Amino acid sequence: MINITGNLDTTLFYLINHGLSNPLFDAVMPFITKRPPLFFLPVLLLIFMKNRRLALYTLAISLIALSITDAATNLLKHTIERPRPFMELKDVITLVGRGRSFSMPSAHASNVTAVATVFMYFIIQIENRFTRIASSVYLILLVLTIAFSRIYVGVHYPSDVLVGFLLGLLLSVSVLILYDYSRKMIEQRRYERLGIVLLILLSLFRLYYIQMGIIDLSPDEAHYWEWSRRLDLSYYSKGPAIAYIIRAGTLLFGNTEMGIRFPAVVLLFFSSVFLYYLAKKISGDFFPTDSRKPVVAGLLSAMFLQVIPLFSAYGVVLTIDSPFIFFWTASLYLFYKAQKDWPVRKGDTKLWLMLGLTTGLGVLTKYTMAFFYLSALLYLLTEKEKRSLLFRTPPWIALVLSIIISSPIVIWNYKHNWVTFLHTAGQAHLYDGLTIKPLRLLEFVGSQLGVITPILLIMMLVAILRLKSRDSSFRLLFWFSIPTLLFFLLKSLQGKVQANWALPGYISMLVALGFYITDKWKVFNRYLKATFLTGVIMALVVTTAAHYPRAFHIPPRYDPTARLRGWKPLGKEVSRLVKKMEQPLFIFSDRYQISSELAFYVEGNPTTYCVNTGRRMNQYDIWPGFYDLAGYNAIFVTWGNKDLPRILRDRFESYEKRLFVVKEKGNILREYSIFLCYGFKGMEKSTPREF
Repeated sequence: MINITGNLDTTLFYLINHGLSNPLFDAVMPFITKRPPLFFLPVLLLIFMKNRRLALYTLAISLIALSITDAATNLLKHTIERPRPFMELKDVITLVGRGRSFSMPSAHASNVTAVATVFMYFIIQIENRFTRIASSVYLILLVLTIAFSRIYVGVHYPSDVLVGFLLGLLLSVSVLILYDYSRKMIEQRRYERLGIVLLILLSLFRLYYIQMGIIDLSPDEAHYWEWSRRLDLSYYSKGPAIAYIIRAGTLLFGNTEMGIRFPAVVLLFFSSVFLYYLAKKISGDFFPTDSRKPVVAGLLSAMFLQVIPLFSAYGVVLTIDSPFIFFWTASLYLFYKAQKDWPVRKGDTKLWLMLGLTTGLGVLTKYTMAFFYLSALLYLLTEKEKRSLLFRTPPWIALVLSIIISSPIVIWNYKHNWVTFLHTAGQAHLYDGLTIKPLRLLEFVGSQLGVITPILLIMMLVAILRLKSRDSSFRLLFWFSIPTLLFFLLKSLQGKVQANWALPGYISMLVALGFYITDKWKVFNRYLKATFLTGVIMALVVTTAAHYPRAFHIPPRYDPTARLRGWKPLGKEVSRLVKKMEQPLFIFSDRYQISSELAFYVEGNPTTYCVNTGRRMNQYDIWPGFYDLAGYNAIFVTWGNKDLPRILRDRFESYEKRLFVVKEKGNILREYSIFLCYGFKGMEKSTPREF
């Protein structure tokens, strides 16, 4: 007997889910609800037969509408948090899996409505009237059938489907309006305005992506957030800029992933703006009669920064590379502007002062900024017309200002036995002496092909080398790229070089590639054009896979983003255990990564510690420790399935072990050994000897 509550939504749900139940629908509706894309293929094929270009536009715009609609739907689901019918009603007939996501609105309804709306928009452009009418009727019936199926199989209320339909219609119409606006901008050659729109849309997507919490904080992000809770002149391994940037973000959005990562979105946006203006100004000298081409060159350069995997990741994940890209790009633009008209004009002293500011802040962000000084010196030494700048006051004022701004690093290290320099020497393998490791070279080259993608990397090298002899502006780009890349290429022969270390060398190459494509596009044959477009598509695919690795079914061991998942579950588990244990207690690990992640994801953001069990030094060794907290209980967490480290076993009266396994679609993402430790006896602090 069906229990009808009187609620219209529930009544309609039971009417469809129970009242219309029959063997035919039981077989057909699950098939329809699981395979919506299959039913759009005949229409896409029909459009393709009528007009191939129209089919390409249909596919591209429908995918954009689908992405935006799906993102907005998920955001609303997590805002409204309405349970599924089978979670709160009795006797619900469920013919598909019982997912854990929320119910309002229906993603199927919103997504198929968005795609169908786009399809109908392009279908009405087909000349054959019968084709237009028949296809439109088919699409309307398809939307209604799929929406109906969601109620019939027991996973959505009718109101979920209705709201999904309205949301999909609203967003798809908005996308089509934006498409029309963009098309008109292209026809009117207003590329600059179109570029701003694209940058804003990409930034909004990144904000959505962060808000959805698809990936957890990386260990480095969590560690830098720990720094932001203890502001200082500098830190063990890096300058202080990242800590103050994160502190600014958390003042706006609190101790949340959005608070930490919001600056990354802003910094990459303005990095593209600086790159746009740099490429535009350089290109303007070569296209004096065509105002369109400098804008196109600028937009290409700016967009390369947004889509190439090496750079796009730092628009979401806030490590030191996010502000570093910004300060390097801003400094490159200011240096170009400051020296551009020399010796015809003396230049603007304010530009040199601003350059000193940005380079100094760059050093406070990442020590690789030192390559900027080297590149500037090489350029001025080798460029005959610019050489006299070395004997003028403004460049030296800029240098002195940058040294003053970056001086907190020296002051802090003076007070802490120069540990940063010892750490940097260790990272650079200076203690290893002169060794040759050819496999490391191959590993480095492979990593660069992966983070840039092969086609674009080759084209960037071709562009920077071919343009070198054309003008001093391109020689400037050359000196700000090739020396840095060569250094890390040679360095990889001696030891491991991380994939992102050579990052600054590619920034000026993006400008060169933007100009080169704009300049040579008309003389490229169709194979070269297809090669370039393939390279861009490859970069987009890799970037998309990095954002949504689970959609591409990448096993965790081959997925570089796996280290950004599995921390929230650990935080919840430790939070649960904290509530069960007698207070007071402290939380610690033998790895700074785990200690930092626990500080962020355990409820209340507790102070955490990192014990030395034979590891190298980190920032936790400089902060006050747990060593005098005798009488406290503790929770110790480490990687893998291990026993409690020997150095800790007699420091507690007793302990018990819990193995915690984080799985993702059946695959083991990570294992943690969690030890509940009772009665801490205290211990002497042991400072690591390795840096």
